[in-house]
Amino acid sequence: MNNASTALKVSAGIFLTIALITIVVVLFISAQEATKSAQNNFADIQTEMSQASFTVYDNTTVSGSQVLNALRKFQDKGQFGVEVKTGKNTNGSWYFKTISTSVPVGSSGYGSVTATAPGGSIAHASNESESDYVNPSGKFEANVIKDNSNVIRGITFKQK
Repeated sequence: MNNASTALKVSAGIFLTIALITIVVVLFISAQEATKSAQNNFADIQTEMSQASFTVYDNTTVSGSQVLNALRKFQDKGQFGVEVKTGKNTNGSWYFKTISTSVPVGSSGYGSVTATAPGGSIAHASNESESDYVNPSGKFEANVIKDNSNVIRGITFKQK
């Protein structure tokens, strides 16, 4: 009788141990799925935050003073270019880097950095005697340029 009682206690202990291990494994798996979901959400938020400074320039109308501020703001941004087309210079000038926009959107090479911009100095954009002069009270149509990897490579401003 004593052996049967001990066997039942050992069996109950093994059963409870297996049940506890099963619960821990289930909790671990669900926590792992929640962690993956949180990481994906964080990556999405991080992408949105990195592109937030460009949303003001995405298919909007901005003032000339905002164009000048954008030139100052993005002058130290590595692989990035800004094109400004004014009333005097309808061909436009690239600042910092030249971005390929001559090929159709979505095609190979669109939005790629082709060279360091040959002209376009911020001093010229502020000088009324230059063809690149940006009138602070003028209105400009702004568009963001993204490459095929959906990375923002530049902004174009065209005076209305």
